[in-house]
Amino acid sequence: MRGKTQIRIVSGSLSGRLIDTPSNHGVTQPMGERERMAIFNQVRPYLAGAKVLDAFAGSAALGITALSNGAASADFLENNPKAIKTIQANIDKLKLNQNARLIRRVQGEYDIIFADPPYERPQYSRVENIAKHLKQGGLLILSHPGTPEPPAFVGLAPISDRSYAAAHIKIFQKI
Repeated sequence: MRGKTQIRIVSGSLSGRLIDTPSNHGVTQPMGERERMAIFNQVRPYLAGAKVLDAFAGSAALGITALSNGAASADFLENNPKAIKTIQANIDKLKLNQNARLIRRVQGEYDIIFADPPYERPQYSRVENIAKHLKQGGLLILSHPGTPEPPAFVGLAPISDRSYAAAHIKIFQKI
């Protein structure tokens, strides 16, 4: 039996704390630390008091880091049972139960949505449906493979596009 893989929270009040990732290969592919740091350097000014959705949550690293940087709440959307167990364990370990919750479907509106779908199945139509839950002026942060490129999402304007090795991070704002 292999040991658990852990990743580090990259910024905020929980910076340096370790969280678990789902234990078997293929369940999730955690975003690299460099990419997470770059994202939070860009979106930190928008996080104070924000309602956040971490879609395709995996380990919950993005939503937990958002809470660590001042977000008021984070919802975690995930459908893989192993990932769901890992997310709940990470929430419990960091004592975030009052501000974090697992959800099965998206309801309500969010200030920021993180979407990191599996690169082998980017699910852009699902991302676009999830993005409909953004508040006016809200941000969608999408991690995607270089190809296929994400479509032009209706009602969203691209404001940033950066590449980090195989990862491409695009930030859109709801107009």
